[in-house]
Amino acid sequence: MELSDRLEKLSARYGEHVGFERDGDWFLLKLQEEIGELTQAYLQVTGRSRAKGKSAEELRDAFQLEFADAFCQLLLLARHFDIDVPREIERKWLSHE
Repeated sequence: MELSDRLEKLSARYGEHVGFERDGDWFLLKLQEEIGELTQAYLQVTGRSRAKGKSAEELRDAFQLEFADAFCQLLLLARHFDIDVPREIERKWLSHE
């Protein structure tokens, strides 16, 4: 099973459990939420926000987990809109090599 299939299964189960429809708006807004959390973790790990009693290791771990959240949500958004990620990366970035 591909990563996006596994993520979709988990996300769908979450939507059912909480009781909301995962439409295009939700996927984009959820990504925005996750980017906000990633930004907060980044500010903490780089010493530009209060550490709230967390060690450097805990801050680094939180940053890595928030990165995973944002990345997975981005993949779910791409899946929802049927975006072929490798093809679009090739078109937008790698075509300039």
